[in-house]
Amino acid sequence: MPYDDSRRLTGANLFFARTGAVLELAGIALDDELLRGWRARVDRARAHLRWSETEAVVRRHATGASLALAAPCDLLFLATEINEWALCATLQQREPERWRALAGDMLAAALADAADPATVLSPVLDEPAAMARFDLLATRETRPALRALLAQADSLDLPHLLDDTELTLGTGAGGRTYELAALPAAEDIPWLDLHGIPTVLVTGSNGKTTTVRFLAACARAHGWRVGYNCTDGVFVDDEALASGDYSGPAGTRRVLRERRTETAILETARGGILRRGVAVSHADVAVVTNISADHFGEYGIHDLAGLADVKLTVGALINGKGLLVLNADDPQLRVKAAGLAQRFPKGPRQGWFALDAASPALQAYQAAGAPTCGVRAGRLCLQWAGSTHDLGAVDAMPLTIGGSAGYNIANLAGAALAATALGIAPATITAVATRFGTDPADNRGRLMRYDYAGAQVLVDYAHNPEGLRGLLQVAVHLQQRSGGRMGLLLGHAGNRQDADIEELAGVAASFRPDFVVVKENEAHLRGRAPGEIPRIIRAALLRHGLTTQALEMRDTELDAARCALAWARPGDVLALPVHSQSARAAVLELLRSAPD
Repeated sequence: MPYDDSRRLTGANLFFARTGAVLELAGIALDDELLRGWRARVDRARAHLRWSETEAVVRRHATGASLALAAPCDLLFLATEINEWALCATLQQREPERWRALAGDMLAAALADAADPATVLSPVLDEPAAMARFDLLATRETRPALRALLAQADSLDLPHLLDDTELTLGTGAGGRTYELAALPAAEDIPWLDLHGIPTVLVTGSNGKTTTVRFLAACARAHGWRVGYNCTDGVFVDDEALASGDYSGPAGTRRVLRERRTETAILETARGGILRRGVAVSHADVAVVTNISADHFGEYGIHDLAGLADVKLTVGALINGKGLLVLNADDPQLRVKAAGLAQRFPKGPRQGWFALDAASPALQAYQAAGAPTCGVRAGRLCLQWAGSTHDLGAVDAMPLTIGGSAGYNIANLAGAALAATALGIAPATITAVATRFGTDPADNRGRLMRYDYAGAQVLVDYAHNPEGLRGLLQVAVHLQQRSGGRMGLLLGHAGNRQDADIEELAGVAASFRPDFVVVKENEAHLRGRAPGEIPRIIRAALLRHGLTTQALEMRDTELDAARCALAWARPGDVLALPVHSQSARAAVLELLRSAPD
């Protein structure tokens, strides 16, 4: 097929703030003639079907292009068919000999994907026949009752959630969920009982889960029952509803369909935005923690600018009354912020945070009237509505490890702005900041600190170069105080490019660790052969000057942790990035049962 992927976009996405479909092209020479042919066919098909949606976006990137078109929310499978036909018919018209088998290939692909091959309407490239086929597909897929309910919800500014089987009107405690196969009439919906709940979206490259958990703690202290999702699962207050990585649309829906939820804090990862879009239709606040190199090469994202565009999709869900919280220390976010008014004409307001409250960037945003938060004279200071609020001494906040964890200071500053935008009092934020992180369970898997027979151990999730750099800065701070050695676990997930893996090793080597256990991240091979990533890491560490005597190799995360703990002696510092939940649970059990 002339495309790598064809998929539905079920929410606001990289291309537009509504539903649609996208094709991912690779190996096709794009030129203006091909794009004009694709766009003209898309336009004719939508006109034939009387769609009001007009957006069609071409996004070129390093290995191909994405072709996206907006479509009605109940006709997204049809939208993928139109997108594929528009491309394939254009290619066949241009090069009939090269693409003479294309219709057959399309049929074979459709049959392979179909749950019931007997229901497949054979794809055709001839335009009149294709339009007739689209009519039949539209008749199958269209849901007038769904459209009527969504129109009424929009008129009431009522948030909604929609997936393949259910519609939720309102959210959390103010929501009701209905099966698409048995939707009630609009007059039978208890509209006056439905409402949204305070909702925050948290995205970025690092710090998402910590920010989510701190915000959830602030919301609980404010008196709300809080639902949240993150890479560890779905929770209502301290109750786990599901375990695993729920940082995408499935986690969002689970939180917002839970009737006990009074406020929602939603981790919103890059992958979910790119694959399907953001699941919720409205949010009050969004936080973008930072942009750093990670996951390059997936879905046409090859650089920081493209990754920033993906993360900033959350701004489409916030109206002019809400707040988009951004990191003023991040150059990509500063550059992109200037163009957000064009991307999101209806808002949102921007709030900014930085490590240094006196930084020129933060001062400029504050002078322009934006809410800000940063550190001044060792204290976290919030500027809001013309008033200054002292949130306390940074080095007294447990998450900062005596002020050494700069990335957690940034997480606290961004979360403070988001919490204030929700209506949580600065005094409540201060009270939470002075205790959150005292108990390792507050932020499980992130900068958890243990004593193991006199060695200091940090358990963290650091999963990319910037995250590892932040963790090792804390380790060095502790090492300088103890005078001991530093040991490290190092591994990576399989869905990274070799250059990304080598960069991670380069960051580790720059801190001159005394001992490194190169581990297999066995739960996240993601297409790599066992042993492949450890070999890349070991070779990179040797190139950066580490000796063979300072390196060990282990086939599992747990065995790697055991090796590091056996090496450690009193006064040493161990940095243990552990990524799978099962391995982390086993490592934490080892640490809790440490010898005297």
